[in-house]
Amino acid sequence: MMKKYRKDDRISYTLGTTLTMELLNKKIEYVNRIYIHSKLDRNDTYYKMIDICKNNNIEVIESDKTINNLSDKDNCYMIGVFNKFEERLDDKNHIVLVNPSNMGNLGTIIRSSIGFGINNLVIIKPGVDIFDPKVIRSSMGAIFNINFKYYDSFSDYQKEFSKRDFFPFMLKAKTNLKDKVINGNYSLIFGNEASGLDDSYLNVGTPLIIKHNKTIDSLNLDNAVSIALYEFTKDEIE
Repeated sequence: MMKKYRKDDRISYTLGTTLTMELLNKKIEYVNRIYIHSKLDRNDTYYKMIDICKNNNIEVIESDKTINNLSDKDNCYMIGVFNKFEERLDDKNHIVLVNPSNMGNLGTIIRSSIGFGINNLVIIKPGVDIFDPKVIRSSMGAIFNINFKYYDSFSDYQKEFSKRDFFPFMLKAKTNLKDKVINGNYSLIFGNEASGLDDSYLNVGTPLIIKHNKTIDSLNLDNAVSIALYEFTKDEIE
């Protein structure tokens, strides 16, 4: 029987019908098998899944035991097992997360990033595992639409993508988000949920601050990223 996810595994899996169908539609080349529960409705979605798998030589296995072992929810009736992958970053705009530690935040950020048209994600190590099923679930399948890459350090990333505007988001920044100046492709840089970015990032590009009332110390990471995404892309979205 398949064991629950471990970071060192070469595979991961989707929990639920919606996520599994998103996997099949967007990353079918990485899928190696599908598990279904005996309670799964034999509806249009089921037959669509069967046709996709048959046409791509993907094994479909009915196993209540496997699904019950992998999922902590009673209404999970389909699981897609896939090989881990890494997509090449393009030269367009990037979201950069330095040492993110919360799986739910990462999934939400991926979904927001895709929603605002930024399809490149950089994670500076150490950072949460993007292939953890909890991240996949919180992204609601958006992980299958994003390019991402892990880097050992920010300097490694900066060397590879040096010809762009860098915007670190920091409480010590002097420039307000609304006063930003965009000259070309850019990277929006955010720190860890607990500690943010260290002072060295004050010397990187143009540090920005999202001003808010003093009744709170700071914004949650996923909220800050969403606000920044909106401000940077609002003129591009119809």
